[in-house]
Amino acid sequence: MSFFSFGQSAQIDIVLNDAETRKKAEHKTEDGKVDQYFLFYDGDTVSGKVNITLKNPAKRLEHQGIRIEFIGKIELYYDRGNNYEFVSLVKDLAQPGELTQSRTFDFEFTNVEKPYEAYTGQNVKLRYFLRVTVSRRLNDISKEMDIVVHTLSMYPELNSSIKMEVGIEDCLHIEFEYNKSKYHLKDVIVGKIYFLLVRIKIRHMEINIIKREMTGTGTNVYHENDTIAKYEIMDGAPVRGESIPIRLFLAGYEITPTMRGINKKYSVRYYLNLVLIDEEERRYFKQQEITLWRRGDVVRKSMSHQAAIASQRFESSSSDEKALAHAQAKEQ
Repeated sequence: MSFFSFGQSAQIDIVLNDAETRKKAEHKTEDGKVDQYFLFYDGDTVSGKVNITLKNPAKRLEHQGIRIEFIGKIELYYDRGNNYEFVSLVKDLAQPGELTQSRTFDFEFTNVEKPYEAYTGQNVKLRYFLRVTVSRRLNDISKEMDIVVHTLSMYPELNSSIKMEVGIEDCLHIEFEYNKSKYHLKDVIVGKIYFLLVRIKIRHMEINIIKREMTGTGTNVYHENDTIAKYEIMDGAPVRGESIPIRLFLAGYEITPTMRGINKKYSVRYYLNLVLIDEEERRYFKQQEITLWRRGDVVRKSMSHQAAIASQRFESSSSDEKALAHAQAKEQ
């Protein structure tokens, strides 16, 4: 067995300096499970310690250098051979030499730019992680630690309502209205459906939230639709002049902010899909895109700068403090 062994080995542990106080967030992994990870925002400093513990204290560990990296990477599932790194920071912890005992190294990545939200979808994954590597001639020793990044936005100044009339000539004419077109992830969609003309026998009506993920460019474009929520509006036949209210709470669903052209690799958009089913099982539907955005649970002074930057990326929103104060008062 000793002939095939590579000599001394070590265990690597990454410990954040604020691990006891930093908030964690749930995030879906590629296999569909949900785990908790440390939560960061754009501009947050990432710092901590790297503990390297020798597995055999009596032996020395020769190495070609020890380094830590902070990486932001996009992985396309259909293109596993290519990974797209949009953040890549490296710090050397030790020059080539040898370890005669277990060591602890400090690291700090100051005010790290994290422009996109962490995301795991059906065809794509955007992840941020720390990676420590002990370089050796035959086989490196490495350890990775994922974190979650959320992008925050300020209250959109322009948030007009959605009002449309749809129908089938001489058969069905309805008007639907939603109170606004942009919603934060804990918001409530409020609206109504008004029947102007009903000459078909409608049996059921519901509203769906659909997530549409688009990855790739050119000829390699993949579309995936996922029905996030189904909300029954009506069961039975409506009559002319009837008005049906809608009140849909978003907090209970697994949704993300709207993402458009992330690093020119993918987009994630959301739609409200109004579905009517008649007694002959024919389906009539109308889709309307909505914009979803994330706000902090508590807007803190320390978060205002990150929120302003994210808001500018989200769309050209004003960073005026009065507008932020007005938004806070309105949301409270």
